[in-house]
Order: sequence, then structure tokens, then C-alpha cells
Amino acid sequence: MQTTPHHSPLDWIALTFVAGVGSRTAAMLIERFGSPSACFEAPVMALEAAGLRRESIDALKSSEARQQAAEQLRKLEAISGEVITLNDARYPRLLRETFDPPILLYSRGDIAQALAQPALAIVGSRHCSTYGRNVAELLGRELAERGITVVSGLARGIDAAAHQGALAGRGLTVAVMGTGLDTIYPKENRKLAERIAESGALLTEFPLESPPLPQHFPFRNRVISGITLGVLVVEGAERSGSLITARMAMEQGRDVFAVPGNITSAKSFGPNTLIKDGAKLVQTWRDVVEELPFEIKAAILATERPESNPTQLQFDEVALTEGERAVLATLREDDATQIDELIARATLSRGELMSALLTLEMAGRIRQLPGKSFVKKL
Repeated sequence: MQTTPHHSPLDWIALTFVAGVGSRTAAMLIERFGSPSACFEAPVMALEAAGLRRESIDALKSSEARQQAAEQLRKLEAISGEVITLNDARYPRLLRETFDPPILLYSRGDIAQALAQPALAIVGSRHCSTYGRNVAELLGRELAERGITVVSGLARGIDAAAHQGALAGRGLTVAVMGTGLDTIYPKENRKLAERIAESGALLTEFPLESPPLPQHFPFRNRVISGITLGVLVVEGAERSGSLITARMAMEQGRDVFAVPGNITSAKSFGPNTLIKDGAKLVQTWRDVVEELPFEIKAAILATERPESNPTQLQFDEVALTEGERAVLATLREDDATQIDELIARATLSRGELMSALLTLEMAGRIRQLPGKSFVKKL
């Protein structure tokens, strides 16, 4: 059998296709034999001595895993994807230091650049409230603007809002997926995934064509917390994935942050419970930055201009017309207001109201939701 050069990722990928070999067994085999290629060339007795089951030894001795790996590499190249193995300098340093890291990651974009700066995860409910979406987008934008890479899971709801916020802040963002790079889930986030690949990276430990199976997501969550300094939970019900991610973050020695929520909402159970358990309560980006390692915190705060918000606010308000100010005063951040209700409350004609709404939306002060409803942006 021809030996693959040790620097080729082919045998690393092939090892993940061997039946009965998970990341822990793969890491043990690589440590024992020196490289994935050496695992494939090892004598049967040596593999038995390593505790490998018969089906795994047969799979190592068959050419099938290597054929699958070669096919994987061909398809990856076609979508500009790449493989980052555990011994690659680009492999996320923080993840490598965790217990049982994946032996390889598939990536699209520039993961080395995205993780060259501090990274923070923002996660939360798929079925989030307007308040939750606004908060995730605001914090994603403000942290990204300050040189923090925003990491999330590309799910609908809080995850998507956090990614969008980072992109709006012209910052870097990483989406950790529970599928293969070519299987965007949910489908509605396809365009968002393309933008993330251009301004950061898509990352997964699952090979191409892997579907969104429920058992994939705990693995995805451990990578989300593993590549970051901390995890910020915006919303999440009692048994949500975001709570699992927060627990994993604690086990990995990461900081856990949470945005408090309305105590009557089931979606607030997660963050409120985490705060009771000692998570850092977050109201602004500064609450996050204050907890980061000293050098990172000092570098971010040193570039901040002195707080000049009151003047800024007055200037913004002066620039608005009376009608626009009336609309802004009527709208709320945490609850959508329907257009008919706005007409009744803002004492403007329909034409004046539509003009004010358009101006405020273009200025980024409000957001339109489905069904002609509007919310004030934070």
C-alpha cells in the first residue's frame, strides 16, 4: 500500500471515516503510532494491543476510508473549503487545549485571521423575542467594532442576529456548524453564511454532505465554547442548546455571560438562571470587555473615546423632525407596534407617518418586522 506523505490531510480525514473511531480514539492512535498515516500502516497485532475492535481494524486495512477522504478533498476544493488538522498551526489554539478536541476541522474563509483576535460566543434561542434579537445584534455589532470576533452557531434567532450585528459592525464573525460546509442549516441563512465566509469563517468538524442531525449539535456547541474566551447567552428556555453551550464553557474554564430577561418569559429562564449561578450580568459591551484578560481589555478601552453620548444624543435628536421624534417616542425596543396603532398614537397623517418611518429606518433608528410592525433599535 502506498504511504501518504505525513503532511497531507488525506489520512487525517480517512481516520475520521473509520468505523468505531471517534476523536478521542483517533487522538490516542495518533499519539501511539506517531501520525494518521502510521495508524493505517500499523500491524494488526499493534492495533489490537491499542484496544481497537475488529471492525475498526478491518476498516483501517481496507482502502475505503482513504477513497472517501480523497473524494472529500476533491469536493472541498470545489467549494473553496480546506482541512485544518490538529497539528496545523492554524488550528484554534484555545480549542486544542480543551479535553478531547476534534482531530480536524473543515473551514471556509480565513479562520486564522478570524481567531488571531479575541473571540466571544453569542448564543441563544432560535425562537427569540424582538428584544432578544435587538440585543444580540447590538452586542454583536459593538463587540465586533472593538476588534472582538463574534462566534455563533448560524441558527435562526439569536445566532443569526449576532452574526448580522458583527457584519454590520464591519467586524469578523465565525459560524460553527452542526452540518457539512455544503449543507447550510437553516436554508434561509444561506446568504448570511456566504457573507460570514467573506468576513471571517465557516467552521465544522463534520464532513461534506453531513445533515443537521440532532446528535451533531452538542459537538458543535463544544467547538463554539472551545474557540472562544467566553460565552454570552441572550435568551434560552430551560432545556435549550444555549444552556448546554454555557455549561460546556464552564467545564472548559471559559467566562459565562448572560443578558437578563423578563422573569415572566420562558425564554429568560436560561440567562436568569445562569446569572443566579454566577454568570456575569451584561447590559452593555463594556460588561463583557471588563472580564477579558487584562492586555485585551486595556487595548480595547485605550482606543475608546471619552463618553460623549449626551451631546451625541442631543445632536441626533436635533437632526430629527417633529414627526420623526413623535414616531420614535411611540415605538418600543422590546415590543413591536403595528402601523395602525402608530397612526392612532402618533397624531400624524398616513403620508407623514410613512415618510418618518422610512427616514428612521434608513438612519438605522428603527426596524420593520413582518406584518407592517416596527420596533425601535437599541
